[in-house]
Amino acid sequence: MRKDALIVRTTRTAEDRARKRDAQAEGAGQNPAEYVTGAEGSPWVKESSDPQVDDLLKRVVESENMKCAWKQVKRNKGVCGVDGRSIKETERFIREHWPDIRKRLLEGTYTPYPVLRVEIPKPGGGTRKLGIPTVVDRLIQQAISQILTPMFDSGFSESSYGFRPGRRAHDAVRQALAHQQGGKQWVVDLDLKQFFDEVDHDVLMSRLGRRVKDKRLKRLINGYLKAGVLCAEGLRPSEKGTPQGGPLSPLLSNILLDDLDKELERRGHSFCRYADDCAIYVRTQRSGLRVMDSVTRYVEEVLKLKVNREKSTVARPWKRIFLGFTFRKMWGTMRISVPERSLQRFRNHVKELLHRGRGQNVGRFIKEILNPTLRGWLQYFSLGASKRTLASLDFWIRRCLRCLIWRQWKRPATRVRRLIGLGCSQDRAMFGCTRRGPWWCSGTPFLTQALTPQYFQQRSLFSLREGMYPCDEH
Repeated sequence: MRKDALIVRTTRTAEDRARKRDAQAEGAGQNPAEYVTGAEGSPWVKESSDPQVDDLLKRVVESENMKCAWKQVKRNKGVCGVDGRSIKETERFIREHWPDIRKRLLEGTYTPYPVLRVEIPKPGGGTRKLGIPTVVDRLIQQAISQILTPMFDSGFSESSYGFRPGRRAHDAVRQALAHQQGGKQWVVDLDLKQFFDEVDHDVLMSRLGRRVKDKRLKRLINGYLKAGVLCAEGLRPSEKGTPQGGPLSPLLSNILLDDLDKELERRGHSFCRYADDCAIYVRTQRSGLRVMDSVTRYVEEVLKLKVNREKSTVARPWKRIFLGFTFRKMWGTMRISVPERSLQRFRNHVKELLHRGRGQNVGRFIKEILNPTLRGWLQYFSLGASKRTLASLDFWIRRCLRCLIWRQWKRPATRVRRLIGLGCSQDRAMFGCTRRGPWWCSGTPFLTQALTPQYFQQRSLFSLREGMYPCDEH
């Protein structure tokens, strides 16, 4: 009996060793270096694959999915990455090399390009770091996102609104208003410090591995996380963070922060989260301070993220800004409002446009440059903009255009001639000889009666108030 048991044990050991050698040889044939280091340094690779979802990468590279992803990449436009290929050049490149790219993706030998570091100014000061992938990598990331989004989105919290199909910022603001109308008029404004630059790769991949069992797809995503960054100082490794600028980053951020959502739900908190903007609503300041301390510990110890303690605070909702909006208490009822900071940011942007439009035809400038900006601003801020605010902005925009026109007329003789052409008498047209500045002149009765609202309406100037209330009489 002992001899038979020894023979069986020896046979099983030999079979296990043979299977292990075959697995190592198979992995080494695909990508030896990545296979060995990845298995030891990344715990999420050790998870067993589910046969039902082990073909996710095949679904990613399917023809229909890639065609849909390419349409989205072209629709998003964007600049070229480190390879210098534009969208048109990449289209020709993909037609010629896609079979080889697809083969390397399925074999696990595809190496993503580093992202191009671009810094853009933030509205509140400072710069925001963006990582621009190549067009080919944007295509692959978009294809991955299209497959993974249906898998994860159904499990996300109802209080999460950022980068999710069928949801937008307005929904988050309305939900925040509902929490306040329910009596929770203290807000825990949680600010995650440089969220997209501080994401821990191991924490993120472990969350991703809960649903994704395809090892090849997980290695590809991990390759994008560790692709490196090309900046002015040269190529730098990516030890943490998800570059903000790729199609996959929004989904990965929601996957990571879904743990925060579930923790807040488990505690019974009322909250709204849009990407890394999180607002938790409570009834008293004391409970708000307690929630701030406990949530900060969870974010820093469990999710390995950093909380900006200088910007995070517990305050009244009407003293904070959430997604560009604020809230006001009028006659005992909470209402959505546009804060002065958002209005000033809009005015500054219009001033920049007007400065660039000094040498252009006014009618063409209004139709091609100014009107799209006005429509876009109204489309977003119509949720909290009042009639009075919109009428005030319309008045200010017309005065800015009068100032622009007055500058374009330049010489006194030209100004006198133009005023006469607009119906002014000879005496009133002599106002064109004034030495006053353009902005002062734009507010005088001489110009307001010559360049009337009807004058700009004939040149198709978009009215914010009429766009919001088309049937409202002035």
